[in-house]
Amino acid sequence: MENRFEMFTVSIARISRAIRKIENQEMKDMHLRSFHVECLYYLYATDANTATKLCEKCGEDKATISRTLEYLEANGYIVREKTEKKRYNSVIVLSDLGEETGKLIANKIEHVLMEVSFDLKEKERNTLYSCLFRIAERLDAICEENA
Repeated sequence: MENRFEMFTVSIARISRAIRKIENQEMKDMHLRSFHVECLYYLYATDANTATKLCEKCGEDKATISRTLEYLEANGYIVREKTEKKRYNSVIVLSDLGEETGKLIANKIEHVLMEVSFDLKEKERNTLYSCLFRIAERLDAICEENA
């Protein structure tokens, strides 16, 4: 049992640290950190166009997303629509710089994903993602039960 716990927690932690390190290394010259990278990616590649939607996509809390968006806005990567709505629900649009950077990030992510899974068959990859999703769902449920 102890080995199983160690294999699971250490592997997940190593993967998470490696992803953050790659994000930080790849974007260092642009003065972007891993949270900036994730937000720009989701703004570029998905329909996430509000802070609320970014929280869902990134799995991050409101405070982290708010700080990240403030940085991206102050540095010219995004523009927020001025509306009567709460700022948290205002529509976010990538600037030209944000669009260019989002495309660069998406290409780098695609390259890394190909590198890490080059020897996995599609069925293996699908099984892996399915298992990870189910584990995450169950861990979330356990957290809710214990809250």
